Formats: sequence, structure tokens, C-alpha cells
Amino acid sequence: MIEVKNLTKNFDDKAVLCCINATFETGKTNLIIGQSGSGKTVLMKNLVGLLEPTSGEVLYDGRDFVKMTKREKVAMRREMGMIFQSGALFDSLSVLENVEYPLDMFSSMNYRDRVKRARECLARVNLLDAEKKFPGEISGGMQKRVAIARAIVLNPKYLFCDEPNSGLDPKTSLVIDKLLSDITKEYNITTIINTHDMNSVMEIGENILFIYKGRKEWVGNKDKIMDAKNKRLNDLVFASDLFKKVREAEAT
Repeated sequence: MIEVKNLTKNFDDKAVLCCINATFETGKTNLIIGQSGSGKTVLMKNLVGLLEPTSGEVLYDGRDFVKMTKREKVAMRREMGMIFQSGALFDSLSVLENVEYPLDMFSSMNYRDRVKRARECLARVNLLDAEKKFPGEISGGMQKRVAIARAIVLNPKYLFCDEPNSGLDPKTSLVIDKLLSDITKEYNITTIINTHDMNSVMEIGENILFIYKGRKEWVGNKDKIMDAKNKRLNDLVFASDLFKKVREAEAT
């Protein structure tokens, strides 16, 4: 579990995040949603230590990440997995080598065990047959699955995903959503997903934090979002392509 308490982040004199309080639960897909510029990415960067909060706490199972020493933070990051919007794969490395890379950097495994573990993770995302290919030789959806395999290769307790469905078609997005949801439950991970994809919200939104202009506006889940009384949330949800299609279908 990750808890955020009174988290504020200022850039110069401008407050980008203001007094955010939130709980991200273990074994659930926790989504952060909001319009562009709402502060979603800034919040995630504060959670993983890419930015330092102006004030407040970020607690990993009770451990305050903000107050940790540099050495403690390095050790803490070994418990984290990251999936970036672009995938961030190394073009010069094969699929297998990309997945193995964190093991090369952060584990004491020998070569045979590293390869075995990397192949286990590739098998989990159904990409074992692609291990010898390079990122430029596989589709965008396959690249995201490689990124997921790499993110879980160190058995993280916490998984962070920044717009994991960016650039993907709806069908492939559903595959990625299901994979993230299944892995979260299978490994009992605290998964936090930054997204603007309302399909993802309605498919896997077990714990949803809605941010508006740097402030927490609403917390709930996919079953409650349709009945939410928050106008700003409604404006975001019902302006999406997903709900435009639903309304059009209901009108016919």
C-alpha cells in the first residue's frame, strides 16, 4: 500500500499539487485520472522520486520515501517497476536482453538464472517466441508487453504505469489492461496507472483518484463513477469517445 499525505508540489510560486491525500491499495489497479495539466504526471513523479515534494509524505507500507537517505531511496527503487508511456525499450537490445537488463543492473544472479527469469516473464506476457527480435521488429502492443515483462522481472512490490495504452488501438489496449490487472492480482502488487483512457477506467478502475487543477476532486471505483455527483468528473467522463458512442447507441 502507498499512502500520500498532504502532498504539495510547487514550481516557483505556483502550486501544481495542493494537499493531496490518497491511498493506493495493494492487489488492486489504482488509477489516477484528470484532464491534461491536472497534475497526474507530477503526482506520479513525486511518488517515484523523480520530483521532490514541497511538503507532505509518501508512505510505502509505512516507510516515508521523502525522508529516506539517497542510499535508502536507491534500495527502495529496487522494489518498484516502471512502465513508461513510450515503452522506453533499448533499440539495440533484443527483446530478451531488454527484459534481462534490470537483472544485469540490480541482481546478483548468474547469466543462466538471469536468462531463465527473463524468459519466465516473457512467457507471462505471451512473447517467448519473440525473444530474439528487436523492438523495431515488433508491434507497438508487443513493445508494451515487453515493457511489462521488464517491469516485473525483479518481482516488484509496486508497479507504476504512465499512460500504458498511449498510441495503441482499442483492442490492443484491452489486452494491456487485462494483463496489468491479472499481474496485479497474481503477484499482489500495488499498481498505479496514470491514464486518460476511459475504456481503461471502466475496465480495470478498482480504485480511482480524480485530480482537477492539482487537487483531489473525487475517489471511487468503476462501479460508482457513472453515478458520481462531481460535475468536473462528469464533464471528463462523458466527453470521452467511449461515452459519446454509448449515448449515440442509446439514441438510436
